[in-house]
Amino acid sequence: MDVLQINFKNGTDLIVKQFIIEGVEYIFGYPGGSIMPIYDSFHRYSEHIFYILSRHEQGAIYISGGYGQGHKRGNRNIGVSLATSGPGVTNFITGLADAFTDSTPILCICGQVDSHFLGKNSFQETSIIDTLLQITKWNAQVLLTQDIGITLQKAFYIANHGRLAPVFIEITKDAQIKKDYFEDFQYKVEYYKIDRYCPFTNYASPIEKAYKLINYSKKPLVLVGQGIVLANEELKYFIEKADLPLATSTLGADVIDSTHPLFMGLLGMHGGYINNLLINQCDVLIAIGIRLDDRVTGDINRYAIKAKVIQIDIDTCEINKIIHCHISVVGNCKQSLPIITEKLRKTTKKVWVDIFYKTKKCEEKIIIRDLYTENDVLTIGEVIKRINLYKDTDAILVTDVGQHQMVTSRYFYFSYINSQVTSGGIGAMGVAIPAAIGSLLSSANKERQIICIVGDGGIQMTSQEFGTILQYKLPIKIIMFNNSFLGLVRQWQELFFEKRYVSTKLINPNFVQVANSYEIESKNFFKRNYLDIEVKEMLEYDNTNAYFLEYGVENEENVFPMIVTGSSVDDIWLNQKKQ
Repeated sequence: MDVLQINFKNGTDLIVKQFIIEGVEYIFGYPGGSIMPIYDSFHRYSEHIFYILSRHEQGAIYISGGYGQGHKRGNRNIGVSLATSGPGVTNFITGLADAFTDSTPILCICGQVDSHFLGKNSFQETSIIDTLLQITKWNAQVLLTQDIGITLQKAFYIANHGRLAPVFIEITKDAQIKKDYFEDFQYKVEYYKIDRYCPFTNYASPIEKAYKLINYSKKPLVLVGQGIVLANEELKYFIEKADLPLATSTLGADVIDSTHPLFMGLLGMHGGYINNLLINQCDVLIAIGIRLDDRVTGDINRYAIKAKVIQIDIDTCEINKIIHCHISVVGNCKQSLPIITEKLRKTTKKVWVDIFYKTKKCEEKIIIRDLYTENDVLTIGEVIKRINLYKDTDAILVTDVGQHQMVTSRYFYFSYINSQVTSGGIGAMGVAIPAAIGSLLSSANKERQIICIVGDGGIQMTSQEFGTILQYKLPIKIIMFNNSFLGLVRQWQELFFEKRYVSTKLINPNFVQVANSYEIESKNFFKRNYLDIEVKEMLEYDNTNAYFLEYGVENEENVFPMIVTGSSVDDIWLNQKKQ
């Protein structure tokens, strides 16, 4: 059946047709009353679109987020999630906030009660449009069948152009089921009317100022975030031509090969000692595709105090939002960076770059403790070190939120660019398992190894998605670190609340038995005797099934370096004694 040539039966046929036109491969979601007509249409068009049933709507939205981050690896398809009205769609809220903050393209569609019941406190009616205004780029309510096509076209365009972000559509049940016939020309979008979502700037004046400032700088420093992901090669040429040291946010950790001589590591609260320290020594700070939030800047009055700031961003709202910039270039950095690079002088900053390498020695004690400990108890860092030895070169790392996230992003070897999925801006625990599912299903990733790192706290928020892994036989490698604490919160309680461990101690289940009940090959280890053997076995395990490996790690291990909230970036703790 050529679905694009059919005479439409009802609103759901319009929805499916637009999905197929947009190249949608998968739909993620959970059924319910007001969305049932759309679900029924999947039965008719199952040969065109594959539906993935999550075990919770929150799981579905996180799966969509993992799938949507496939745009970093060349997959322009966005994650699509469906839910019913009321409790179904309210379970989307955290995932939408996560996608909005981290610029992940997602389309969420929910059903709604019949239009004549709106505003009457009907069963499972929730005024969700108003609720989602602050965490979506665009949203719409559809009351008429004839508006479905044009609304979907707008949604896909807006989510996937300019700064990527989630969009949301609510469709009443009567609009879904009304039967009618519409010619294509009746619902075509005039895209020029929505180009405000894809900004264009006349680059000439700010770009000239930018390259001149960089050319005359003695101590430049480049900071990048996830906004650079589609311009990796352009970034590489940019820093290499002018010998510019580079530091990244957690979300930007995979924008360049980890061994590149100009890559100095992470910045921010748990970033590298040297990167944070020298931010207040640099004379030109070049921020590209990075939000410069409080976890990166610390006290903004003591940030980049000697520097002229150049900010390059696709979103005008980010310019001067937190840090005053002297030069702003608004637009797609894939277009603007090559123009700047062409005008840069080929030069060397050897004296300045050498300062980074010399100062890195201050972190040697931390690295030795994390990776080469002689204690009886395992550390997260030494497990990550073994993963680096045996993982596939192009493996994709998916992390949850917590201490393991900080340690893993610090030590994981990104030999293949754009290979990370995590929750950065809002730090949503529980994201890893479902995001790993979405990342695996993204068309750009289907042959790549998915390594999912999670803690014993976060995994219990979404472990029901083991059921999704079981049902669809998804070969994800899951490593869980068990310290019987909510580790990052406990660390703050130790350092700032006199070790009053309130509501952070965990009494955990037998995780291996839980995973086994979902037919996932599972093992646990609490000593390093077989560390190499077990990591290697897991990573080389049959790629048609999932594998779960639990490691017991030190209960009260802390993550350093650390910048305390509100402190200056050069006020860095290397241990509990602030040394």
